[in-house]
Amino acid sequence: MDLLSRKATCNSHGQDSSYFLGWEEYEKNPYDVIKNPQGLIQMGLAENQLCFDLLESWLANNPDAANFKRDGQSIFRELALFQDYHGLSSFKNALADFMSENRGNRVSFDSNNLVLTAGATSANETLMFCLANPGDAFLLPTPYYPGFDRDLKWRTGVEIVPIQCSSTNGFRITKLALEEAYEQAKKLNLNVKGILITNPSNPLGTTTTQTELNILFDFISKNKNIHLVSDEIYSGTVFNSSEFMSVMEIIKKKQLENTDVFNRVHIVYSLSKDLGLPGFRVGAIYSNNKDVISAATKMSSFGLVSSQTQYLLSALLSDKKFTKNYLRENQKRLKNRQRKLVSGLEAMGIGCLKSNAGLFCWVDMRHLLSSKTFEAEIELWKKIVYEVKLNISPGSSCHCEEPGWFRVCFANMSEETLNLALKRLKKFVDDGNSKRSCQNNENQRQKSSRKKTMSTVSNWVFRLSFQDREAEER
Repeated sequence: MDLLSRKATCNSHGQDSSYFLGWEEYEKNPYDVIKNPQGLIQMGLAENQLCFDLLESWLANNPDAANFKRDGQSIFRELALFQDYHGLSSFKNALADFMSENRGNRVSFDSNNLVLTAGATSANETLMFCLANPGDAFLLPTPYYPGFDRDLKWRTGVEIVPIQCSSTNGFRITKLALEEAYEQAKKLNLNVKGILITNPSNPLGTTTTQTELNILFDFISKNKNIHLVSDEIYSGTVFNSSEFMSVMEIIKKKQLENTDVFNRVHIVYSLSKDLGLPGFRVGAIYSNNKDVISAATKMSSFGLVSSQTQYLLSALLSDKKFTKNYLRENQKRLKNRQRKLVSGLEAMGIGCLKSNAGLFCWVDMRHLLSSKTFEAEIELWKKIVYEVKLNISPGSSCHCEEPGWFRVCFANMSEETLNLALKRLKKFVDDGNSKRSCQNNENQRQKSSRKKTMSTVSNWVFRLSFQDREAEER
């Protein structure tokens, strides 16, 4: 008899992905400007550290919230005792308002339709448990966040079928690609229960267009048993908020309220990216389906958000002057930082997919591959990790169908560290270009030498042949 369960011993967690292996290498040798200046710089972590000064300033000016006081009186006992897993109404109301605010108040959210979870990871897994049975499938456009192989599949038994997107159209979802994925799932005898997208996209850093959203809504309108899950945890990182369109806006535009489609569209949200608070473990499910809300609420008891965290953040999010300034300044700083990375890469001949959101760029290094294969991509990735000392995520870990693309994060470090990272990468590229130039010169020299040798041999053969004929004539 096995000592542990099959779940405990199975290898479906995805921990052996190059995405996680890069993190492991970073943890062995983390860069520190003072303690370890030759260490590995972490560019594989989508973390937002650009506005901590705003958060810390708010905390300094609002000591009651940070010290668990109300009107100067301690409420520590109130927060420390048992809380119902529905969550604090004050926090859920503040979160619903904030979700509306970072969507330009074009749509509103009902706090009664929110379920709090311990981060977006828990929210996505809980939705899988609610919507699908083991062996059912969800369709995901590629490239997608590597952690989904763990979050959506590992404990739920749900399968992922990729919607293969291509660089030829900027990795946009097409009707043909969606239908091909659906047909592929049927060939595999998989029951498709839904589509999951990230909007804005991780790892692309792009917002989903209205055309793409229309394709998705047309598809689920035609297929009555299929759900649409929109992971919108990067909605507050869009450089131009008018370019982001939530699935809730499509419902409003198409007047789908109180229809069967209305009950099959769900949103995942979190404060990990927009506010840069991944350690607080605050996530949420938003759904208009009362049965989903009921089931998810029961399941949320396995991953609650602490009452102390809810109290602190309800005070912060209820400060409308702060949230308005924060969202504006966060988008401004992200835009400037993204431009710095893009311009630095362009200066060394490396391009990026045009993006307008997120904490990363989708970087095109196809020209640096030794061959157009995923083996060559991993070979290049290993050089960048072990020689250049930068941890970036290879496209294959995101299930990209084209080798040579990499996700590179820019918001989890200081500007000085980003400058150092670009300097390291430039030296690597320059050295590679120099080697290729020398190799090309050597190849050209050898080619020229072979031509001269062949010419000499040809002339010798010609002279010998002429002499032979001359001898015969004599």
